[in-house]
Amino acid sequence: MDIIRNGSRPSGAGPADWFTGSVRVDPLFSPNAARRAAAAIVTFEPGARTAWHTHPLGQTLVVTAGLGLAQREGGPIEEIRPGDVVWFEPGERHWHGASPTVAMTHIAIQEEKDGRVVDWMEPVRDDEYRPG
Repeated sequence: MDIIRNGSRPSGAGPADWFTGSVRVDPLFSPNAARRAAAAIVTFEPGARTAWHTHPLGQTLVVTAGLGLAQREGGPIEEIRPGDVVWFEPGERHWHGASPTVAMTHIAIQEEKDGRVVDWMEPVRDDEYRPG
């Protein structure tokens, strides 16, 4: 058994190369010899969002607070709320973040393949985030 104590891993700002706006990442756990999953609690302030990205083995989001948005390439922008569980298929290009006016927090879980859990791409443009 291994217990990772709350507060034992520092919070960090979401890197500007991967996020637009104010984002805080609180790591939960990382892959190790017996586990290939990684997870973090990610909090997006209003208007903040990820860049476009994919995951080699997919990604699960569990929304815990606020009002968020998520979109897979070619699909509609979907509202996501506390209690919603979102699954992105392996290699599915997507983004997620807060709504324009309400913050959102989710737990992000993804598995490692060949040393990677995510492949980052270009930022989501304002006209993609708020079409029309």
